[in-house]
Amino acid sequence: MKKLTLGIMTAAALLAGAATAPAATLQDVENSFYPYKNWTPQHPFVKPGVTINQANVEKAKDVLNPAIYQHIKDGWVEIKVGKTTDFPLHDNYIEATRKSIGKVKLGPKVGELVGYTAGRPFVEEPSLDDPRAGEKLAWNFKYGYIQGDNATLQPFWWTFRDMKSGKVERTIKFSFHFLNFMHRVDYDPKPEYPNNPSKVYRAIYMKVLAPFDVKNTQLLILRYENDLKRDNAWLYLGFQRRVRRLATGQVTDSFLGTDLMIEDFEGYNGRISDMKWVYKGTATMLAPFYNHNDMPLDNTLHEPDGFQFLKYSGKGNCFPEFTYQLRKTYVYEGIPLDKNHPISKRILYMDSQTAKLWQTVIYDRKGELWKSFIDGAANSDHHLPINKGRGVPLDDSVTMMDIQAQHCTTLQFKVSVTPEGNKPSLFTVQNMRATGR
Repeated sequence: MKKLTLGIMTAAALLAGAATAPAATLQDVENSFYPYKNWTPQHPFVKPGVTINQANVEKAKDVLNPAIYQHIKDGWVEIKVGKTTDFPLHDNYIEATRKSIGKVKLGPKVGELVGYTAGRPFVEEPSLDDPRAGEKLAWNFKYGYIQGDNATLQPFWWTFRDMKSGKVERTIKFSFHFLNFMHRVDYDPKPEYPNNPSKVYRAIYMKVLAPFDVKNTQLLILRYENDLKRDNAWLYLGFQRRVRRLATGQVTDSFLGTDLMIEDFEGYNGRISDMKWVYKGTATMLAPFYNHNDMPLDNTLHEPDGFQFLKYSGKGNCFPEFTYQLRKTYVYEGIPLDKNHPISKRILYMDSQTAKLWQTVIYDRKGELWKSFIDGAANSDHHLPINKGRGVPLDDSVTMMDIQAQHCTTLQFKVSVTPEGNKPSLFTVQNMRATGR
């Protein structure tokens, strides 16, 4: 059993230059991508089939992060334990990592990376003696394989819920699209799209499909290879019929009245250079990883192909009914450098094998718990047929809870990891104008 190790970096240690982690090896690559090859996490109480509830939660406290522990202790949710399973990433992504061994290094400034081509930038185990270990984990997330080279989330249902009464206040239907312009490993063109003079690394495009009052609202985000360069983002408002550039501060506003900020997407949707990153330790924890087809499914939303979304229950119907399994987890903090930022910190829980953020806990400017973001990961081999073999830990069901306001936004979606519908022309301001009319 590996328990969470908390490390506090002192100013003296930073000034002295804490010990530098040894150079990564091919064995580090194997350990990083195949952590369960020769080891299965064990716990005397937390075993497959066990349901953790208010009556027995203390027996599982050491493998629950504080937020989920409190949710169960307060009687908001019960969680069922599943078997620890392998979530292998795409072979090409792993091979690209092998080829990069010894070539990738942090630059002198936070947000600078030297020698990166593709794959996971840092595979060595993070160390509390390394003052930049948290920054390395942030890079692993930025260049992770969370949506593959490209993905479509459609339909994507966002439901506003009152946690006290369970009342559904509003539902918005979206389509979301992701495209990596650079560092591609699966679909052509590889390794990058031609004619990309601005060196856009990744683009996100979303469009509201319903209801009528916000229909055709669109968001476009372009993130650059140079992390020190600010993202470009545009918003198209259907009722105004015009595109306007988003100011930097608007990414931390409530998005369309939901409990999410644009910066909250995927657990953290911002630049590495916007935060101070602090590695807090490694732990064996219960994390929501599962096979979609084996979970309780929702019968209220119907798709022509028969696909069913995960069911929600618990307090206010704010919790997806997925199983949790014991997994090796890295814990690190993101502390905003901007003193006007609405939060004081994010605590991020990253799966060691996939580099997916399965939970982000957000604290307000007073340092009090504000929001809890839980993002389930479905195995791509047990999902839609088109996703089989793609080696992507699929975003599947998400909840963002505003603990203080007792409100949540639940996210249910069908994801396809495919280039179809994700052409570069979709990710342009011209497209926003053309499709918004």
